[in-house]
Amino acid sequence: MTGIRPELYPTYTSPCIMKESQRRWLSLYSPWSLIARLPFGQRRPVVSLVRQAPPPYQPVQLPGPLKPVSTRLGAFAGGMNREEVLMELTPCCVGIDVAKAKLDVALSPTEPIVTVDNTEAGLQPLLRQLHRVRPTRIVVEATGGYEQLVVRLLVDAGLPIIVVNPRQVRAFAKATGQLAKTDAIDARLLALFAARVQPALRTQPDQATAALAALLARRRQLVAMITDEKHRRHLATPPIRQSIQKHLGWLERQLATLDTEFTTTIRQSPVWQEHEDLLQSVPGVGPVLSRTLLADLPELGTLSRRQIAALVGIAPFNQDSGTRRGHRTCWGGRAPVRTALYMATLVATKCNPVIAVFYYRLLMAGKRKKVALVACMRKLLTILNAMVQHKTKWLEIRS
Repeated sequence: MTGIRPELYPTYTSPCIMKESQRRWLSLYSPWSLIARLPFGQRRPVVSLVRQAPPPYQPVQLPGPLKPVSTRLGAFAGGMNREEVLMELTPCCVGIDVAKAKLDVALSPTEPIVTVDNTEAGLQPLLRQLHRVRPTRIVVEATGGYEQLVVRLLVDAGLPIIVVNPRQVRAFAKATGQLAKTDAIDARLLALFAARVQPALRTQPDQATAALAALLARRRQLVAMITDEKHRRHLATPPIRQSIQKHLGWLERQLATLDTEFTTTIRQSPVWQEHEDLLQSVPGVGPVLSRTLLADLPELGTLSRRQIAALVGIAPFNQDSGTRRGHRTCWGGRAPVRTALYMATLVATKCNPVIAVFYYRLLMAGKRKKVALVACMRKLLTILNAMVQHKTKWLEIRS
């Protein structure tokens, strides 16, 4: 099969009168050129290797947004088989459904599911296979910590891993009409989500930041247990009250030890120490908020004021439709950061002159106290974001 068959392209019967773009399309995408580049023994029917040619009345229009094929002369040479040819033509997006004991991996929305153990030894074959496939995106859901091992290994291997919000994936499933839910379906759905939505690649926290976040999470657990035990102590009988008191003493000692370890960890890093000094120079910001921002909000100083407010969950979102102007509400975001920022803002309304003036000006304008306080939270976060971005202390700003 040599040359171009004129009956398939009646509009352009001679290659010499074609435009340059049409001639280039025929040289790259025509099925005969692809087969001619393969070794003689591996040539297959046209339909099994590449997409079908466009309709005769549109010879130069592609059927979809294909990624341009490599123009290297040896792109399809060297004994490549059918799978390798298709791999060159189609970008690969991988979805991983994470469970406590196992992972269900979909190398594409249509590939068979691969199941591996959620252990470091069980993930090694998966890493080798992903290196061979060379995916453009690997998407996993945040599952309360069970995804941390696979995320850490993929980051160390230099693979494009993305951790997404499960709410977004569930909404995507409903939008596509997928109502059933199994581990295999979720893995394929994550691969389809990666291919269609193409979430942005984000820099994952390094091991030091992850260790700092683990210390902060443990501190929150200790504070919650201390609060619960104090509540139980008021209604307990004398023998139970004595046991609760002993437990409270042990928890408070653990909390003090953890705070000491936290301080030592931050002082060992010059960057963290500098950021903590910058943050704590603001009246109302103490160790709890500064360390929460360091561990749970590493994006501080790298985003705009609107982006950082939406990430924390203190940006009001519109609810408008037609002539209706709905009520603006704040929702979503990172709850631990929002909780620490709320308490710091409450203190800042008393001792920070900028936040206090802003707070009482909103109250005089008729705003409710909670609305005014949330607005002050956003203003304080904007100030902290700018200070970290420009590496300027609070005293330098006021002077």
